[in-house]
Amino acid sequence: MIAAPREALALPFPKTPSETITVLAHYHRAEIARMAGWRDRIDRTTNWAITVIAAMLSVSLSTPTAHHGVLLFAMLLVMLLLGIEARRYRFFDVYRTRVRQLERHYYAEVFAPGPPSDPGWTRRLAEDLRQPMFHISLREAFGRRLRRNYGWMFAILLLAWVLKITSARLQETGLQASVGETAHGLPEILAGAGLGPLPGWLVLAGVAAFYAWLLAAGLRAGRRDPDDGSVHV
Repeated sequence: MIAAPREALALPFPKTPSETITVLAHYHRAEIARMAGWRDRIDRTTNWAITVIAAMLSVSLSTPTAHHGVLLFAMLLVMLLLGIEARRYRFFDVYRTRVRQLERHYYAEVFAPGPPSDPGWTRRLAEDLRQPMFHISLREAFGRRLRRNYGWMFAILLLAWVLKITSARLQETGLQASVGETAHGLPEILAGAGLGPLPGWLVLAGVAAFYAWLLAAGLRAGRRDPDDGSVHV
């Protein structure tokens, strides 16, 4: 005979203030660990992007024979890493929001009681635990990471690319250039900016459109809650 399944045992709830405080302390420590784990993943992706940029700059600017397409390829790689980091940031923001709820509405009141806090914060925290949901969109996460770190990386790549296509010394044609020649004219720039079958003017227009889109994405990103102060990622 098949034994009837046993009923699930109900777990005991804290019945005293000391038991409640113990639960809160353990829960806070657990959420800190989860938040730190996702923060480590974010930092790892940023380190990968920095490594890619350093390697591509070394390859492209070290010799005139290196093609400027190396820097365009670096932009694509950094863009891919930014997309991965934006996804990771959304998970990080979930656990960071929970930690900030506890710190702002409970621990801060323990150390220095202030004005009455939001009475609904425990209900919001409970609903978030019952049905976890992202608090920011992928677009907003993308814009925040772009404005915080990746905007500088893309700016460095853009400056290096402009230097590559405008300086005769950094292109293969510069080997036959005179010693005093350091920059191309517009026809040479357009010719040097070509990429395979794509003409130079089209490549320039594509790069300009790409960076205009990055600028718009960075400006659209919302800012953190003012109650979080200036410490944010």
